Amino acid sequence: MKIKKLLFVTKFEDLGYDAIQSLLSLRKASLEHIVFMNVIEREKVAMQRGVGYKKDDAVRLKEAANIRFIDWAERLFEQGMEVGVYIQIGSLAAEVTKAAQKEETDLIVIGRTHKTALEQFYSGSTVTEMIRRVSVPVLVYKPVSDSPFATGQPFERPLLATDWSAASLRGIDYLVNLKGLIEEVEIVHVADQNDIAGSSAMQAQKIRKDTRGRLEQLCARFQDAGIAARSHVYVGDPEAEIEKAAKECQATLVVMGSSSKNLWMERWVGSTPRAIAEKSAFPTLLIPPVKG
Repeated sequence: MKIKKLLFVTKFEDLGYDAIQSLLSLRKASLEHIVFMNVIEREKVAMQRGVGYKKDDAVRLKEAANIRFIDWAERLFEQGMEVGVYIQIGSLAAEVTKAAQKEETDLIVIGRTHKTALEQFYSGSTVTEMIRRVSVPVLVYKPVSDSPFATGQPFERPLLATDWSAASLRGIDYLVNLKGLIEEVEIVHVADQNDIAGSSAMQAQKIRKDTRGRLEQLCARFQDAGIAARSHVYVGDPEAEIEKAAKECQATLVVMGSSSKNLWMERWVGSTPRAIAEKSAFPTLLIPPVKG
């Protein structure tokens, strides 16, 4: 899949023009059109003001967003990019989904959400809700200053974390299409500590060897496409180990398949992709499962 059109969703606090500039390397992967989007959520506006939501608030916020987008658009026009704009009032996930479907975008870029743990339990994660609705990958971008190995080119050294799910394996095809941007891919699988703890030393080595063999097969797919790739096996808590692997490999991006858990299961026991997307310092590309 080529990335010709990108939907850039921002509330301006975390994602500014510097993030757009760092994503322009995607022009090597056919990017030619960026659609800016700002969603004004009534509940959050009312909460910030400490009083009820008023229509004047929306008018003021829409005008402010429009001024920012005009400035950004002028700069991108000078660089030969096409630009579109959406400024909507409503639910973030719902409005982004509608815009992505209408514009037929190939990638959605959004900043991390700032819900409390209690808010996420009762209303769910915005990222989780969005990934369930859309059929294209979602890049949860982080401020460049937060990323420990930021280079200005997030796709330079991606780390693909695979749990052998169909969604995570789709990440291979997605990255292969970005080979003009990639210096090297690191492929990581986090083995369950319980599978090894009760095993003999010989059995533990067999598990490691079998896992390494499967990872090497994935590496071969990248190498056949002309992309350098290395495999790694970690053991323990997936969230902690993926973050550790990203730091040790000096990754610029973490790529994961989205969770297949149902909504209530995810709220009760959590989701590694969601946790990485919302807590990690690394930009996180979430690959959705194939919609039925």
